[in-house]
Amino acid sequence: MNLDQEIRYSRNITLKEISIEGQKKLLNSSVLVVGAGGLGSPLILYLAAIGVGKIGIIDDDKVDLSNLQRQIIHETNDIGCLKTESASESVYDLNPNIEIELYNKRLDKDNISGIISQYDVVADGSDNFETRFLINDTCYKERKTLVSAAISGFVGQLYTFKAFTNNELPCYRCLYADIPPAGTAPKCSESGVLGSVAGIMGSWQATEIIKELLGIGESLAGHFIIFDALNSESRKIKIIPDPKCKCCGGD
Repeated sequence: MNLDQEIRYSRNITLKEISIEGQKKLLNSSVLVVGAGGLGSPLILYLAAIGVGKIGIIDDDKVDLSNLQRQIIHETNDIGCLKTESASESVYDLNPNIEIELYNKRLDKDNISGIISQYDVVADGSDNFETRFLINDTCYKERKTLVSAAISGFVGQLYTFKAFTNNELPCYRCLYADIPPAGTAPKCSESGVLGSVAGIMGSWQATEIIKELLGIGESLAGHFIIFDALNSESRKIKIIPDPKCKCCGGD
């Protein structure tokens, strides 16, 4: 670690839970972020700021004017640009020493294993159940820790899954066995979302990822958090593993 890095990350290094050894570990760590939207925006920025050495960003969408209310990694001048490229510009402006890998595509069953296998932790900020289930199943297969978040309206949810480490821990399918019928889970454009809630949950997601990379604090695995901004409430709920789970059951 050079002098510039010691200065840049000095507030991390001062924390006894991180120290200089933890900072070196972060610099040698990698995280794949699925989605450069409302959750991905603060998540990517904080991962870059804290010094995660390699960040993969996957998204096939372009920046739209309606995104800017919550997707703070993008600017008005980025409208019409690929979100991955816009996000990478913001990261390099913040921390030019971070390695960025861009994937201008959607995850699918043909490409997901090859991408996920390259990273230490996967961060799911996707906006549909099909992708969430695919990510969950692949992370379990590839033995990768998954930190997932979701938002709707004034409410956010946060999960950490690593059932591959312990048969007493659940995966995402233990909580949601199957994809809900079409139309039962409204999209952001239909239900709305408060931009600052996306900021809170994306930042919280980054914190849980840092804890997992460094092995510090209490892991969220085995529980999930519901945050209700409108009523200033949060709840931590235990998830029971499903022995009949299509992904992790019976192992």
